[in-house]
Amino acid sequence: MNLSEWLADQAVSALWEELELYPKPGLVSPVDCGSHRDMDYPLLRHSAESLRESFREIAATPDPHFATLVELGQQAERRMLAVTGGVNTHRGAIFAIGLLVAAAAANPRAPRQVVRERWSEALLQHSTAASQAKSHGAEVRRRSGVPGARGEAAAGFPAVFELALPRFRELLASGYTRKAAAVETLFLLIAKVEDTNLHHRGGHEGARFAQRQATLFLEAGGVSQTNWEIVAIEIHQAFVARNLSPGGAADLLAAMFFISNLENRLTASLP
Repeated sequence: MNLSEWLADQAVSALWEELELYPKPGLVSPVDCGSHRDMDYPLLRHSAESLRESFREIAATPDPHFATLVELGQQAERRMLAVTGGVNTHRGAIFAIGLLVAAAAANPRAPRQVVRERWSEALLQHSTAASQAKSHGAEVRRRSGVPGARGEAAAGFPAVFELALPRFRELLASGYTRKAAAVETLFLLIAKVEDTNLHHRGGHEGARFAQRQATLFLEAGGVSQTNWEIVAIEIHQAFVARNLSPGGAADLLAAMFFISNLENRLTASLP
């Protein structure tokens, strides 16, 4: 297996791992559909698999310009929408993980540096242009000033590299299961990241509710609580009752899985 194929496999695996996780507030899992009426677990599995070839093409494109990445991302979206019947299941993940796949293909040991040095300026320019577009994320940016996924990417994914990954590693090193570590990491992302999906679904009040609930979970001890799963399920149900879904945090969690797997593989040398 060459590097492009391996990176594509890891990208899809990261999406699957995020999907399999439960409990997670408002999000689709093998247990239920969360706050989503237009998608379920099988649809998201098919959607993730449909992106394998797109991720391979992104990884196989030598030194891509940002415009090329945009075009490849749009092709990936078309493949996704063809499989899902027009449902937007993974647009945010295509953006975040697609960029990281391209960066890892260019320099597996420093993908964050690649994003910041090669595409940061283009991402900021694209963000300005996109703010005029008609989309949920663009509307949230205009209304609330939340920078969203493009701002996160232009900064070199600090939520992935400085927030999620260190906490995930710390929990694993402390003996927690991968599931428990991932759940707490997701709650940390919900608490700390301004998620345009939450703003779109619940407005400012809904986003603040989500962040408060996640913060309270963490302050109570997170997954160190003996009944943490029961508490997390109650929060999940509260999100569903308010139609809240932290899709941006879920995309960042999947991106964290991708980077974690990449760095683990580097310790044993790349294929």
